[in-house]
Amino acid sequence: MSSLSVPYKRVVVKLGTSVLTSGGNSLDRAHMVELVRQMARLKRSGCEIILVTSGAIAAGREHLGQPALPASVASKQMLAAVGQSHLMQTWEHLFNLFGMHVGQMLLTRADLNDRERYLNARDTLHALLDFGIIPVVNENDAVATAEIKVGDNDNLSALVAMLADADKLILLTDQSGLFTADPRTNPEAELISEVNRITDELRKLAGGSGTNLGTGGMATKLQAADVAQRAGIPVAIAAGHSEGVIERLVRGESVGTRFCADEAPLDARKQWLLAAPTASGSITVDAGAVRALVEQGSSLLPKGITAIKGRFDRGAAVSICDPEGHPIGRGIVRYDHASLTRIIGCHSEQIEQHLGFSYGTVAVHRNDLVIL
Repeated sequence: MSSLSVPYKRVVVKLGTSVLTSGGNSLDRAHMVELVRQMARLKRSGCEIILVTSGAIAAGREHLGQPALPASVASKQMLAAVGQSHLMQTWEHLFNLFGMHVGQMLLTRADLNDRERYLNARDTLHALLDFGIIPVVNENDAVATAEIKVGDNDNLSALVAMLADADKLILLTDQSGLFTADPRTNPEAELISEVNRITDELRKLAGGSGTNLGTGGMATKLQAADVAQRAGIPVAIAAGHSEGVIERLVRGESVGTRFCADEAPLDARKQWLLAAPTASGSITVDAGAVRALVEQGSSLLPKGITAIKGRFDRGAAVSICDPEGHPIGRGIVRYDHASLTRIIGCHSEQIEQHLGFSYGTVAVHRNDLVIL
């Protein structure tokens, strides 16, 4: 077998349910083995592969004989509990055909919100790669609630790409990429081959989930691409049934829609802050503070705060909103909600006078702040 030229040395491949089932109700193992063949060949050529897989619920339905179930969270979690082991057994069997080992990682939002657990997940991922094991990652749907779910495997794959310090993120779906309109309903829709910056106009082009078996759609793929781009990771969205698609993308061919990485990526802490924590509350700021934060890269001072919403502790992640209530950033607060409420609009030198103590002159330091 000839060796491939692989400019990307560590790649995250996310496979959607529609790719794994080929649009049907059961796993398409013939297509899955073709995808594994591509990943195995790349690994032999020196490329480290991390697989983020959907399909647990579909695998559960298949194993139980396609039962008619209520559309409830409990039903989906039951199917995921049944299907997760069967999905993993399938991946293990297919990679074993090529003499390769896999290791399972099940993640929830709770594993990523906490900085220490986030770093522990990163260490596990890197340990698997160091031993030549292919990590197979999925969200832990069997136990995840709305509060601790990442929400979909598109966004999970962006988080995994950051955890792994990946060189590229590949999102494979049933569409050829991002189009100027929905290609399923508009014959004049054109493929957008390259995106430098994700704009509101592009977000409007994205719709919902394309199948009743999956949870993601083009909207979640844009969210994932946005997070990965800002972390300095290029992204590709392409059709999972396109011939040799994984190999072609890792070789650097132009397939589907390519999202260019930011030239000045966020540092590791801000990557975590952007992608992982769920906001515990929100801080509304005035127009002057918005300009200082967005245009000058300043810290948030109590003087610029106009309102506090929610209950949160010191060190919590909060959303920072403009006067109209639109989120403009996310940051780690130096003071809890009660203390911040007492110093709203105060000059920094007045903090100790109002509180009787001080954790510093800022409400959110610019090093703990990421602008959206």
